[in-house]
Amino acid sequence: MPTSTASQQLFMYSTVVSDVGTVRSNNQDSAFAGEHLIAICDGMGGHAGGDTASTIAIRSLAHIEQDNVDGDVQVVSHMMATSVMAAHDAIVGKAKRERRLAGMGTTVTSVALVAGCWVLAHIGDSRAYLLHDGHLVRMTSDHSYVQHLIDTGRISEAEARNHPQRNVVMRVLGDFDIDSRPDIAIRKAHPSDRWLLCSDGLCGVLEDSTLEEVLSTCADQEECAQRLVSMALRAGSTDNVTAVIADATLALDADAFDLPHQTPLIGGAASASLETIADIVNEPVASAPPLREGKQSPAARAAALRSGKDPNEEPKQPEQRVAQPSSVREDNGDRVNTDTGEIPIVQKRNGRISADPNDPEVAKAIRNEHIEERKTKRSRKFRNRIITILIIILVLLGVAGVGVGTYRWSQTKYYIGDNNGKVAIFQGVPTSIFGAKLSHAVTDTNMKTSDLPPSWREQLDQGISFDTYGEAKSHTRLIKKQLNDAKRKQEARQQEKAEAEQKAKDEAAKKAADQAVQTNKSGGDKS
Repeated sequence: MPTSTASQQLFMYSTVVSDVGTVRSNNQDSAFAGEHLIAICDGMGGHAGGDTASTIAIRSLAHIEQDNVDGDVQVVSHMMATSVMAAHDAIVGKAKRERRLAGMGTTVTSVALVAGCWVLAHIGDSRAYLLHDGHLVRMTSDHSYVQHLIDTGRISEAEARNHPQRNVVMRVLGDFDIDSRPDIAIRKAHPSDRWLLCSDGLCGVLEDSTLEEVLSTCADQEECAQRLVSMALRAGSTDNVTAVIADATLALDADAFDLPHQTPLIGGAASASLETIADIVNEPVASAPPLREGKQSPAARAAALRSGKDPNEEPKQPEQRVAQPSSVREDNGDRVNTDTGEIPIVQKRNGRISADPNDPEVAKAIRNEHIEERKTKRSRKFRNRIITILIIILVLLGVAGVGVGTYRWSQTKYYIGDNNGKVAIFQGVPTSIFGAKLSHAVTDTNMKTSDLPPSWREQLDQGISFDTYGEAKSHTRLIKKQLNDAKRKQEARQQEKAEAEQKAKDEAAKKAADQAVQTNKSGGDKS
């Protein structure tokens, strides 16, 4: 891949604005906006699952902010692909450990600037747009069902916007049996290139022409992101809305002292993990600026009224926060060592406080705590064992009660079915529980099932149910009567057929005799 010369090195400024929206109770989007990496992840899978999945993906990608400075495009592209797949493995592992997170997943769309090139990684239906020379180009293809329908010519772009299955994603990171390898693309970077990464809460309601106009006319990055998110909310977006804006800028002197620099911004759900991400990138990170305005749409007012809030009251936005890496937190005394609870604090008789394990009083307190802990554990184990036994007994009693009740109920029913090739009346229902049949034959008839029409045999195979024995007996008489009627009709048809055949034979014999007489008469006349 071509690289920029040192005298014309490209740098990137970026920002992000993410908002929970007017309908959702929490923000499941996560975003990263740094000097070398930008990313958007749209989580899915319920209240707890979506934000967890998108945060895991951002944590997995964040190291690229520092690790791509060597300038090898192929290494960084491989790094982005493996980081996305590592996020997939982490999400699957966490979902297996915590059942409440089963089914969670996230999209990933990320761009890195390295050696004068853009490296794009993408999976899901979040999107990446590139504004180049005043023209907006969509750089990703949605891994969604409606995009498949568009690509195969079944529906148009306009029809896709309101398609009932527009939210069905066919490829995504998460607890699913789906290909987790992202699409990777490499493109030469140019000064004044502008990227927009966004979740479908934004691109799902705003037209590409609108995005192009705002990105082209609004020079200030943060103002551009603020405006796009506000416009999406006013247009009626019911999802979380996130916009990441990144601009390529040209540093004419790469050796200058004051090179472009910014603090990476973390948006959405991942902003709750600022310290962890600061440790990953080993530099300060900050939460994204909150949305300033844009929630006073009719949809927002209706949502506020439904939740019992004042529609005219602007929601309180969280303040921006900065987190330092652990080395700085330790120097500042901000990193508190976790108290394991192993060494108790004892106040001695002279009033002095001691936590020295060599102090006899502290050692005694430690032994007492250990004794109490063992007692508590034994008591808890015994209690849990008793509770488990009681639960098992209750379940077995419940199953037995259900079984007895079901059997008693079944014996109040009757049905007509097949009993060894004959029509019979059964007491019970034509089914079984745990291999035990809930019916038995009480009356056999002389009717063979093979003598019945196919439609009747199918009904007998399934069982013709009745509430009383009398109804079942009456129905067998009806079957027998119809069977006898059918037999008589069949015998009558056979008799008619035999008579017709005999009549035809008699007529043929008479005709032959008449012909013989006529022949003899003709011979006598000639002589």
